[in-house]
Amino acid sequence: MLRLALILHIFIGSTLVGAAVIAALVIGFTTLQPILFAAALGFVLALPVSWLVARRLYI
Repeated sequence: MLRLALILHIFIGSTLVGAAVIAALVIGFTTLQPILFAAALGFVLALPVSWLVARRLYI
């Protein structure tokens, strides 16, 4: 199940990072630090999401 979660993290992580960066840009944050913070937040948020999706797919 760990391998499935890691594969899913590639896709879910890139989706959440992209959405977070776009949200940060729409809000008006155009400097480097808020954009990197949004990207890191999306990456970290993708870990439990991909684990939950993998657990639901594995059952």
